[in-house]
Amino acid sequence: MVRRPSARSLSIQVAALIMAVAVMLYASFWRGPGASEAYAAPAPGAAPGARLAPASSAGLAVSALPDQPPAPVAAKPSDERDGGASRDPIDVAEAVDGGVPTHTGESAYKSPFAVPNAKPPVKIKVGMLLNSIDDYDIKTGRYNADFFLSLTSDVPMPKIRLSFPNGKVETTEPMADKSTFKLYRLRGDFKSPPNLRRYPFDSQELKIMVEDDFRGIDQVRFIVDKERTQLARGFRALGWQVAYLEARSTSQSYPDRFEHDDLIYGRYTFTLSLERYATSAAFTVFVPAFVIVLIALFGMWVPPAQMDVRSNAGAPMLAAAVLFHFALMQELPATSYLTRADKLMLGVYVSLALGMLSTWWMYLVEERNQGKVFVIARVVVPVLNVVVMTAACVV
Repeated sequence: MVRRPSARSLSIQVAALIMAVAVMLYASFWRGPGASEAYAAPAPGAAPGARLAPASSAGLAVSALPDQPPAPVAAKPSDERDGGASRDPIDVAEAVDGGVPTHTGESAYKSPFAVPNAKPPVKIKVGMLLNSIDDYDIKTGRYNADFFLSLTSDVPMPKIRLSFPNGKVETTEPMADKSTFKLYRLRGDFKSPPNLRRYPFDSQELKIMVEDDFRGIDQVRFIVDKERTQLARGFRALGWQVAYLEARSTSQSYPDRFEHDDLIYGRYTFTLSLERYATSAAFTVFVPAFVIVLIALFGMWVPPAQMDVRSNAGAPMLAAAVLFHFALMQELPATSYLTRADKLMLGVYVSLALGMLSTWWMYLVEERNQGKVFVIARVVVPVLNVVVMTAACVV
């Protein structure tokens, strides 16, 4: 006589299924809105970006994301580049009807921080040699960078006061400070929001943004020094490989600060793209998920005469899948979208659910029909598992 599954085994299966559903809901809805990165389109007149290949590797693919706008900067006073004026530009501006002072006449900008009738801007070539990237935290997007920054011009440069919109420089070592050449070694902490849609086969763009916190493009314009923008020999980023590096010269405006704030500021953006090693990503995420599904499929060959064994075959694998998925989520920040790993685990849950449903189907039908259900499930469930797992890997 066929042994029916005990109430205890059915209770274990139901509890495991409830846990799986809870994790699926958590992954779908409780991941939070995530840390979104606000972007601003480059202001008119922005110079095109220069794409560069790493010095220590072969040619690599390139791409770029828009620049992240920084917080509004403070008022930018003037000095000897103000055409010999003894007063700040804002002191020269006039507020006829009160409110924000503006420059009238033939001035290119109405902003009180712009220099009226300024001389042609100084073109400064910016180069960067990145020594190392350390302590990269994928959950926060923070990393420590050590790099050399060079500024070169054909004519004497005005006084430069550098700012870093997406980070903070901890140490600055001036190595050269001439009127047409400046060289600094800098170390600091920076932040670039991660993009995890393709995790664990994701690639991250780590940026270092540089602005002159002193003047706009009416006095200074940044130009990418292609030959001096590269990675240092022996550059390493632990656990990652270099996809490409890129340097861009753009312009940034802050029209929301006050009325007639039309002055544009130059920006140099260095972008390093890192990607995970594919082999490591596959063995840490995909292989365990497929092993869980394969072990659960062995239960399809347990005959109806051993219903207790068959009914208990899927519950341990479902519990293992829940714990594995939970461990993956602990390594990542909250996101408003499903990662590739989330989609893979959803496929695992569906595959395990198909096996459990086939067992319950055998329990619900009459004993004389259990043989037919056994034969059908042994063929249909593995085929459906292949389809589900393939879709989870491709979508």
